[in-house]
Amino acid sequence: MPFKKIINNIEQQHQVTFNYTEDNIKDLRLSPPKRSISLDQKLQYLAKNTNLSFENIGNKFINIYKKENQSPIICGYVFSNMDKKPIENANISLSDKTQVTTDSNGYFEFQKENENVFLISHVGFLTKRIVANNSDSKNCLQIQLDPEITELAEIKTSAILASGISKNKDGSFEIKPKKFSILPGLIEPDALQTMQQIPGVNSIDESVSSINVRGGTHDQNLFSWNGIRMFQTGHFFGLISVFNPNLAHTISIYKNGSSAFYGESVSSVVAISSTPETAEKNSFSAGINMINADIYAKYNLSKKSSIEISARKSITDFVETPTYKEYFNKVFQNTTITDFSDKQNVNYQSDKKFGFYDATLKYAQKIGNKDQLILDLITIKDNLEVFQSATFYDMNRSENNVLRQQNYGGNLSWRRNWNAFNTTKVNIYNSSYELLANQKTTFENQIVIQENTVNNNGFNLENNHTITSLFSFNDGYQFNEIGITNLEQVQNPDFYRKVKDVLRTHALILEGKYNDTISRIYFKVGTRINYIEKFKKYIVEPRIQFNYGINKNLNLELLGELKSQNSQQTIDLQKDYFGIEKRRWIISNNTTIPIQRSKQISLNLFYKKNDWLLDVENFYKKVSGITTSSQGFQNQLEFVRITGDYEVWGTEMLVQKKMNHFLTWLSYTYNHNNYHFASYEYPSFPNNFEVMHTVSWAGIYEKNNFKIALGTKWSSGRPKTSPDNSQIDNSNPVLVYNKPNNTNLHIFSQVNFSSTYKWETTKGIQYKLGISILNILNRKNEISEYYRISSLTNSIEEVETFALQRTPNVSFRVSL
Repeated sequence: MPFKKIINNIEQQHQVTFNYTEDNIKDLRLSPPKRSISLDQKLQYLAKNTNLSFENIGNKFINIYKKENQSPIICGYVFSNMDKKPIENANISLSDKTQVTTDSNGYFEFQKENENVFLISHVGFLTKRIVANNSDSKNCLQIQLDPEITELAEIKTSAILASGISKNKDGSFEIKPKKFSILPGLIEPDALQTMQQIPGVNSIDESVSSINVRGGTHDQNLFSWNGIRMFQTGHFFGLISVFNPNLAHTISIYKNGSSAFYGESVSSVVAISSTPETAEKNSFSAGINMINADIYAKYNLSKKSSIEISARKSITDFVETPTYKEYFNKVFQNTTITDFSDKQNVNYQSDKKFGFYDATLKYAQKIGNKDQLILDLITIKDNLEVFQSATFYDMNRSENNVLRQQNYGGNLSWRRNWNAFNTTKVNIYNSSYELLANQKTTFENQIVIQENTVNNNGFNLENNHTITSLFSFNDGYQFNEIGITNLEQVQNPDFYRKVKDVLRTHALILEGKYNDTISRIYFKVGTRINYIEKFKKYIVEPRIQFNYGINKNLNLELLGELKSQNSQQTIDLQKDYFGIEKRRWIISNNTTIPIQRSKQISLNLFYKKNDWLLDVENFYKKVSGITTSSQGFQNQLEFVRITGDYEVWGTEMLVQKKMNHFLTWLSYTYNHNNYHFASYEYPSFPNNFEVMHTVSWAGIYEKNNFKIALGTKWSSGRPKTSPDNSQIDNSNPVLVYNKPNNTNLHIFSQVNFSSTYKWETTKGIQYKLGISILNILNRKNEISEYYRISSLTNSIEEVETFALQRTPNVSFRVSL
């Protein structure tokens, strides 16, 4: 068909106008393009089959002109960098979105025109960007592609302690709650209860508000929820974690060797993330147990946005279950609330109201293919109201006590993938904490108010760079501002004190990682450089993680870190906040309240073969800058204010065997932990949190949807200080103590049980029933002991606090 007729047909079909000179198209004939294809496709067809070029201006005017000269070509050969063999079917992507592929010899060519930058890609190889200028087919490019080694979140074993718990190459323990199986006494993946099964982690008073990692106090641990530092970790004043167990996707626990991006802790790091690693479908679940009820929902608003909510509330407003009664007895023993009833034996009445709740919200939005915004919000609250009254000697006395504890947090994060090799994360967060106690006494007409508030703001910037398939590099900056207020107000007699301190810190972070899966070497080293504005002080904190696979069954791991912490919890008086939540947050002043500093190193051997697992870790840790008021003394050091350090070394061992559906493990921990107070008459003595020997055992059976676990925990008693009876005058008793922590409590022993069963209907609805019993044998375990002079008998009395008695719990959950 004549070319002129072809373009006339195109003009009529697509409403365009061709501009040309007759000489360029005279006597030109060819087969017409298909009518069904697009305008651009028609123009490409005409250009390919003629010596003409077409310039499309806004799909309205099309200029036709003759090609001046044939464009030069760019050619090349593509080889594998590993074996130097040619790569067939590699894609060469040009900026105009056209592609060519290599042949069996790895050869390609294309017309240069204005193109000299292109990408070469192939499955299994890293994409390469090429800038080329050659136009000589006799001097083609020689291009080598590096193999792409996909770095998985490698673990040494698929299950450690229980399904859903693993240990990573960086030494951290990782818990996946949605894959969590079962542990003795646990039917839900409570993060803070689960971590106490890890060797080296325990709680001397059975509280998730007092978790001790290698001899440290609870406030020396960093608890992070989606990038927000949390200052309250327990509901029911420490017996239940504030983190909804049905919400988290990943929980990472570092006992040592944490990343340089984690600051403000001299002990462990617990990082909880509720962001899924991959897109998930809509879901809903609801559950109830003998303490609380909760709901969870996740809804995809579009392909690029989703919203997730969770809420949990205690059921104590409606019913007092046996579980609640055991928890209440455990929490409130030997507090001012129970002291009131102990001292009165006539016409005593008590009315108590207790409740807690927590709620979270997550909104995620992808913007384009490279950006993502995530908003996280969390609110936590515990509230206790106790009204007590009694009549004695014809006098009425009553107390109205209110204790409130709450933590709010928010985090806005932005993530951008600049390309396959560079990523930036930015997040801004706020965490606000309040502990308030209000006591009104009618007999003495007195009002006592105590308040501890924390406001923490922060900004984090993190850049991740992949240099090669083996080496990556991270850098970042962090700004942190923390303000803490302590208020005490008394009426009759009048007293008022309010102290507020603010501290701002800046941190630069540098971190490099080398991971060679072939030679089994993992090496990560980093440093954190802190600058504290108020003190004009620099603190450098290096970190190291090294893992070497001696062979496919045996790994050697070395971890080390230096860390610091500017805030801590102290106890002014044991009866503050009714003796229930007596710890208050304060800020270091670099003199009487020093900045806490820690150094730690550990060496680990990990062996796995034929479903046997052996993990042995030896460690040394020293924390300086501690104060006596932060250690909870209830002896001659209770009112002494001095500073010092503690030094702990020990061994943690775990032996595990899996046999078909049965998993069993035995762990042992040895800790030798001493205080050092140079200015005190006894410069060295055992740490309050020293538990020298701990042995745990568990047997877990899983088949299909049925799971059952039985386990026991045995530990030597914590230190205590006994009075010197030889120096006590019974007519005028005054407490005189022996050397601090000169003896120990009795052995702690507990047997726990749990079981769950899950089934699913034909409509896809899942049901899960669980039952647990803590302390099956109902053993009376003493967890603390101190002495005081009784105002009733004018004699020295021994005050004992005991762990939970036999405590059952039942849970039921529905998931869609």
